[in-house]
Amino acid sequence: MPPFAITLQHLLPKRLLTRLMGAFAGWRGGPVTRAAIGRFVTRYRVDMSEAADPRVEAYPTFNEFFTRALRPGARPMADAPFICPVDGAISQFGPIEQGQIFQAKGHSYSAQALLAGDEALARRFDGGQFATLYLSPRDYHRIHMPCEGSLTRMIYVPGDLYSVNPLTARHVPGLFARNERVVCLFETAQGPMVLVLVGATIVGSMATVWHGVVNPPRTGHVRQWRYEPGSVVLRQGQEMGRFLLGSTVVILFPKDVASFHPDWAPARPVRLGEAMASSATPSPDLASRTDTD
Repeated sequence: MPPFAITLQHLLPKRLLTRLMGAFAGWRGGPVTRAAIGRFVTRYRVDMSEAADPRVEAYPTFNEFFTRALRPGARPMADAPFICPVDGAISQFGPIEQGQIFQAKGHSYSAQALLAGDEALARRFDGGQFATLYLSPRDYHRIHMPCEGSLTRMIYVPGDLYSVNPLTARHVPGLFARNERVVCLFETAQGPMVLVLVGATIVGSMATVWHGVVNPPRTGHVRQWRYEPGSVVLRQGQEMGRFLLGSTVVILFPKDVASFHPDWAPARPVRLGEAMASSATPSPDLASRTDTD
């Protein structure tokens, strides 16, 4: 039998709660907003000394507090081919085996389902690597580039709005391919890379630096944007998006591209800018293989 917290999530009107929380988070509520921010800082032990502006009263809305910038130098960037794109914790990471991504003990989901059913796109990551990074309420909630990349596609995928905390990941099958999400495909010097921003209960919206807020509107159908090569190029460490109330990022690399840092382990805390992965040693047939997708 699932824990009560999971049963409750099945029953709650998650979309309504998310809409209401989104409205509150964007409201300029003066003393009410300041009180809510102050309580949040205390409850989740948010380290405001890392913020570009540590004053609670500097943020007229909860959204502006939640997506606060870091002070310069707060996150040094490692000299590595791939850096961690967020503050958070490692949910899972490892190989994409037979098109399947490991979620938690007894649960996996397909790369194709995660990528809005795009079989050709999913094939590009067969035998590759994935990392799922969970952002808790206390974390910095902007997402940055693991390496330099040129945006080619963005896909909004409607879905559920379950929590994405570790407890839910252990009990809701296919969670990250089931929840609302924004799929961003980049071409890099090392090959294709996907960053998936996964929504959750009370995540009011997700935004990217090139588009702005992607959701709402929540239209109930897949929406897709394509970009000319070179029209949106983001350097390593540059901000690419943000959560207006936190969630999870899933990263996909193709085969023989990335080898995760030996210190990485599930549940380990991570910080933006730390070394995430080195370049993988290519298999002997890599040079002779042709990408026909």
